[in-house]
Amino acid sequence: MDSIHVTGIRAYGYVGVLPEEQTLGQWFEIDLTLWHSLAAAGSSDRLEDTLDYRSSIQAVQNLVQTARFQLIEKLAEEIARQVLALGQVEQVQVRVTKPAPPIPNFDGTVAVEIVRSASSV
Repeated sequence: MDSIHVTGIRAYGYVGVLPEEQTLGQWFEIDLTLWHSLAAAGSSDRLEDTLDYRSSIQAVQNLVQTARFQLIEKLAEEIARQVLALGQVEQVQVRVTKPAPPIPNFDGTVAVEIVRSASSV
């Protein structure tokens, strides 16, 4: 199956278990892999024959900016659900990364990654 990779979607949101994460917020980075047949677009070279990934980007940014969850697992699940609800993709892989999680003496990142299909929604 063909796929389009959309990486580096950044949005500021309020997801986390600590009170300061819910109040002050933090940056999140989201990567998507969108499974969609690209054969028609590859033959025609016409925009209307491919996936309009702008709607997926907009849905992700809006959700991160407005959602209030404790877990990034929940955020990833909701992103997958909303992207699939757009009706353009058969399957989506969502990677949600906290670039600066509030963990003492830890300079790394934390990420979750899920794969969901339209048939599982």
